[in-house]
Amino acid sequence: MTRNGLIWLAAGGSLVLLLGAWGFEFLGGLAPCKLCYWQRWPHMAAIIVGVLATATALRWFPLVGAAAAATTASIGIYHTGVERAWWPGPSSCSGGGDLGGLSGADLLSLDGPSGVVMCDQVAWSMLGLSMASWNAIASLLFMALWIMATLRPARHPQTA
Repeated sequence: MTRNGLIWLAAGGSLVLLLGAWGFEFLGGLAPCKLCYWQRWPHMAAIIVGVLATATALRWFPLVGAAAAATTASIGIYHTGVERAWWPGPSSCSGGGDLGGLSGADLLSLDGPSGVVMCDQVAWSMLGLSMASWNAIASLLFMALWIMATLRPARHPQTA
């Protein structure tokens, strides 16, 4: 496969994952948590890098796409660990926070934030893996495609 073909495959994969996430959110009604949003940004960057990388002959440019894929894979692995209680998640979206400093009125108050989606709860899974886990696996594959694209020479227009 050509360099540009690998780039389009990796960037297209990020686009497919983003469209899937938006589909789960807007069509399926599964609101994303904070960590879910964090996983989306590197995919958006990878798509932009894909467009720019195919327009330039800079050999190293696909490494930026690989870094974006590695970033979202890392966040996906972290999110998986939070979901499986391997380590604590952000206090703003994970359980296990200390309630000792709150009064009875604070605990009964309805003035707190509403609609917070918990990062440590699995909203959907397939074959025992959550969306965060699937994102990590797919993103590691995309990272490999980006690295393969870096190793392939860019095609230059033939001169007559």
